[in-house]
Amino acid sequence: MLKCRTVWKKLAPLARASSTVCRQNVRRTGLPNGRIPALVPAAHMSTGPAGGGGGENRLYFALVGAAFVATGIYAYRTVQGDKQRYQERIEEISSRPNKATEKDPDTPIQPEPTAAEAPETAAVEAAEPEAVPEPEPQAAPSPEEPSPPAPDAEAAAPSETTEPPPAVEAVPALPKVPSHTPYLLIGGGTASFAAARSIRARDPGARVLIVTDEPDLPYMRPPLSKELWFSDDPSVTETLRFKQWNGKERSIYFQPASFYINPEELDSAENGGVAVLTGKKVVHMDVRGNKVKLDDETEISYDKCLIATGGVPRNLQVIERAGDEVMKRTTLFRKIEDFKALDKVSRNIQSVTIIGGGFLGSELACALGRRSNESGLEVIQMFPEKGNMGKVLPEYLSNWTTAKVKREGVKVISEALVKSVTCKDDKLEIQLKDGRLVKTDHIVAAVGLEPNVDLAKSAGLEVDSDFGGYRVNAELQARSNIWVAGDAACFYDIRLGRRRVEHHDHAVVSGRLAGENMTGANKPYWHQSMFWSDLGPDVGYEAIGIVDSSLPTVGVFAKATAKDTPKAATEESGTGIRSESETEDTATSPVASSSPAPAVQQHKDDYGKGVIFYLRDKVVVGIILWNVFNRMPIARKIIKDGEEHADLNEVAKLFNIHED
Repeated sequence: MLKCRTVWKKLAPLARASSTVCRQNVRRTGLPNGRIPALVPAAHMSTGPAGGGGGENRLYFALVGAAFVATGIYAYRTVQGDKQRYQERIEEISSRPNKATEKDPDTPIQPEPTAAEAPETAAVEAAEPEAVPEPEPQAAPSPEEPSPPAPDAEAAAPSETTEPPPAVEAVPALPKVPSHTPYLLIGGGTASFAAARSIRARDPGARVLIVTDEPDLPYMRPPLSKELWFSDDPSVTETLRFKQWNGKERSIYFQPASFYINPEELDSAENGGVAVLTGKKVVHMDVRGNKVKLDDETEISYDKCLIATGGVPRNLQVIERAGDEVMKRTTLFRKIEDFKALDKVSRNIQSVTIIGGGFLGSELACALGRRSNESGLEVIQMFPEKGNMGKVLPEYLSNWTTAKVKREGVKVISEALVKSVTCKDDKLEIQLKDGRLVKTDHIVAAVGLEPNVDLAKSAGLEVDSDFGGYRVNAELQARSNIWVAGDAACFYDIRLGRRRVEHHDHAVVSGRLAGENMTGANKPYWHQSMFWSDLGPDVGYEAIGIVDSSLPTVGVFAKATAKDTPKAATEESGTGIRSESETEDTATSPVASSSPAPAVQQHKDDYGKGVIFYLRDKVVVGIILWNVFNRMPIARKIIKDGEEHADLNEVAKLFNIHED
């Protein structure tokens, strides 16, 4: 087109001059009245006198004609070339997915016509339509799209440009969150995992999404205060693998990462699966709209939902009011990160104080006390009760437990009520209400758990005023398509009334039942979950039902043998998480031992092994098996029967505690 423009600039003056000469000749040969006769001789194009210069006129006509012919030929060739390049471009784009890996980014590509040339090409096509042959059908663009491919198509293939694009720093792509899931499980703990496994067992093609604010996949919490502390592996905080009391090794995680599918693949998974969305917190719940909102404003709709948010560790108000410096030196023990932090801190300080005499506080005291024998760490445990486990165990057994903890190297301070905590001279000073002062480097607050009911307000769910937690029925339902399991569920026990339980086995059983009911089972919660605590590998107990030291108790004890320890129990059962094998199906009718039973003993100095019955209205509502293992189905059946027993010494014979 540049050549055509240059030729036209040269020929334009000649064409204008020829037109002027023609008009002048016409005026000269015209009649006086200005009319042109019907037959007038052809005018001569000449700048000279009239009637001369015929040769020059023919020359001008030849030049103008040649210019037009040359322009037409050039236009025809240009249009043909454009259409050929267009056809090649279309074929190349259509075959791009198959050739994406074979392209050479260094190969130059024929440049496309510029935007400025496009209007001129269109003008030439309009001026010479007869010179353009009919295009082939497969190469012709549609009437709606007469122009070359859109720039978006070229933008998708940066390798087709002659200049490489500037380097851009790679940013990791965030996982795509499904906008809808049939089964949504809020919380990534034991209850959620048990529910997911139960859902998949009853509905093999189910798509289950677990949303957890923790960065970890579902894991079991008991080893955080038990076996992990007794590991000889220096990298245990990284591997999170531990040896059970029976010597077998296992991971704290329920399943490896390969067990789960990516959240972005959940919708397209042919056989369904379980996906875990970590590091995300559900902050709002729309019950009517069947959807939730995450902390990043993402919304997920669901068909059925389980709330298994567990709880958060409580703290003492005097510590919360003490300031940031005290809070920095205080651990609220609950998660993997808390275990890692406390393990690191305990290796770099001289003194640590555990506030709390319950299950968690006593277990951590024994674990750190065992470490103190090697590192010289001072371990202090203080609590308001008279002895360890004072709210659970009868007083005589609580005192015995306290002596056991002291033998582990722990300094125990009983009947201690904290008045204030201050930081002075790089030490924490704990002032007690009776005037005693305790100096330490770090505090572990193990004073209970507060159920996480943050979603109650937005969801309009009822929170129990007496026990805390979401109030649910015997089927663990809070709404027609919403269930609650684990620590956050305040459920109706058909045998013992309304309760809320904070133990691993309850999380397993309630999560499993919720999963079954989410798939249409409609089963009530009749299972009596158990819990256990180990004060090292030599002393442990299992409990079921309501175990409250304020209730009347009857204890039957016998001399312990080498088989009556947590270590021996796990060697026999093959599992360290004893609740995993606990099911009602194994609760067969017990057979009493034929060995003679001694009289009921409650104040013996050495409580090797035994059974403690908790009574309410002369009916057994709770049982503790002290160093007696693998007998929980029997205890469960006794509570389920709900009968009065005239002689509990005979009932104790059902557990075979007098056999060697």
